[in-house]
Amino acid sequence: MLVDLLLPDCQGIATFDRLFHAAPQIPILVLSAAQDEEVAKLSVQHGAQDYLLKSHLDAYLLSKALGSMIERAAIAEALFNEQERAQVTLNSIGDAVMSTDVWAQVTYLNVVAEALTGWSRKEAAGHPVEEVLRLIDASTRAVTQNPVALAIRENKPIVLSPNCVLVRRDGVEADIEDSTAPIHDRHGRVTGAVMVFHDVSATRALSGRMLHLAQHDGLTDLPNRILFSDRLTEAIAAAHRYRRRLAVLFLDLDRFKHVNDSLGHQIADRVLQSVASRLHACVRASDTVARQGGDEFVILLSEVTHAQDAAVSAEKILQVVRTLRRIDEHDLHLTASIGIATYPDDGADAETLLRNADLAMYHAKDNGRNNHQFFTTDMNRRTVERQSLEVDLRLALENQEFELFYQPKVSLATGAITALEALIRWHHPERGLVSPAQFIPVAEACGVIVPIGQWVMREACRQTRAWRDAGLPPVRIAINVSPRELREKDFVATVRATLAEAGLEPDNLELELTETFLMQDSTLTGTVLQALKGLGVTLALDDFGTGYSSLSHLRRFPIDTLKIDQSFVRDLATDADDANIVSAMISMGESLHMRVVAEGVETRDQLAFLQELGCPEAQGYYFSRPVAAGQLTPLWGSNLAQTILAKNGLARGIAA
Repeated sequence: MLVDLLLPDCQGIATFDRLFHAAPQIPILVLSAAQDEEVAKLSVQHGAQDYLLKSHLDAYLLSKALGSMIERAAIAEALFNEQERAQVTLNSIGDAVMSTDVWAQVTYLNVVAEALTGWSRKEAAGHPVEEVLRLIDASTRAVTQNPVALAIRENKPIVLSPNCVLVRRDGVEADIEDSTAPIHDRHGRVTGAVMVFHDVSATRALSGRMLHLAQHDGLTDLPNRILFSDRLTEAIAAAHRYRRRLAVLFLDLDRFKHVNDSLGHQIADRVLQSVASRLHACVRASDTVARQGGDEFVILLSEVTHAQDAAVSAEKILQVVRTLRRIDEHDLHLTASIGIATYPDDGADAETLLRNADLAMYHAKDNGRNNHQFFTTDMNRRTVERQSLEVDLRLALENQEFELFYQPKVSLATGAITALEALIRWHHPERGLVSPAQFIPVAEACGVIVPIGQWVMREACRQTRAWRDAGLPPVRIAINVSPRELREKDFVATVRATLAEAGLEPDNLELELTETFLMQDSTLTGTVLQALKGLGVTLALDDFGTGYSSLSHLRRFPIDTLKIDQSFVRDLATDADDANIVSAMISMGESLHMRVVAEGVETRDQLAFLQELGCPEAQGYYFSRPVAAGQLTPLWGSNLAQTILAKNGLARGIAA
């Protein structure tokens, strides 16, 4: 449009404003008289493309002015469209975008950058980038170097340092990642920089969570074996550098499988969680408690002055485990065994220390559980022996290397043999006669005790039947049964089938149980014992007084016989406390209508004392050592007890 601002009906800048308002998209060229040139200049400020003075107007100039005006309008339109497209694009992407001039002062923020920094584009314009984009290190909390100034100065792309945190204008923090690059003009000169960054808080949190899960136990949230191994390796390096000692404690909960089997996985899991919490509270912040797996835990004491310091910690931990007495309505009797290995004495690397602490833990279990043991080099030899013994045990049944010996139980009232206890012996082809104390714990640990126990029952019943067929007087045969055998679901059926196979009445068989079994799941224990009692089998409680069974347990379960442990009989004649305990046990047995047998009688003084206390039966080397079946037969017809008692002048009230 060509516009003359001085028309009869409309003059001055108002004319232009009305026209521009009506058609702002159309380029306008103003024609003006020389005296009105100021108004023409003002119209350019209001939106006109240019102006021409009428006094200088000719065909060439007008044509050139119109051409230039149209070209500039087209360029401006294209530039606007490009800027609009860029603006929409920058505001649509998920990343924040910020640009600066060559002096690192902010010239632009997109909407994402506005949200992350807390600055609007208008507010941020002209401010130093360090003021708008406050960056700190997540670990040290120190201010980090801003990448924009670095990109401008070094004229190359720059990436933020790891763990960089953006502090928003209101103080809220966000983890960010970025890339910054310099901006160049067409001559290659740096004119500023652009920074593209985005919030990675959620990603880093997820990554941290995944790393935590990879390094921690899902049930207890303790470090797992991977993280523990890393920390132990680091601790060993530090101990080596500063010439310090450290200790590794390997803890295993005693008989935890029974808790799992009897109370269920949910309660067992809660027990593990409670143990984990208690262990963690037992150690220093610099120490590490980890779950190795199952019911095994390992503790790193990162700095100990003396080995005895580790023993003190171990005893504290054992006490803490013992105090866990109840989960919901379930009573617990929890104990643990701990093995201790120290650096540098017991190993120079993590693997060796863990292995040796594990060996020491098994030694603690072999020593009765509920204790701690330090690693010794002798344990390696014993471990090899144990493994060899386990292999040989699995072949012993096939190779018929087992034999039963028999030890009589004697009535102190009649002098008769009341029962025979069958005791297993192992004739190893290379080791010779192996003591049950050596191989029974190994058999129980590896599960071979079940087939061995079944063989003992069959062989004892077969031999009893053979004696009966030979015309010898009937006698009960007693066999020891491990808790693991009793927990076998078909144990009662096995007993029934074995008796039927041998043609024996159930009351010919006596099963000797341990107090440990009574203390386990009372429901399971009661069910098994009642089933055996219903079958007609006699039940004896072996080693009575050494466990934790109470009077309520004895009344609740169908026990027929109490066997007083030899530890009370040993000093019976010289220790008043033992004498009182034995007397009380005999009285308890009488009041509960139970048979009482004193074990481990070895001297005439012990025997005399038991007679005075009114003990009904006894068993021990004083009467007979365990002997093979063939050696026992000649004694059968004689009154074994009377013969021995008479020989020692002690036949008080014993019938001939």
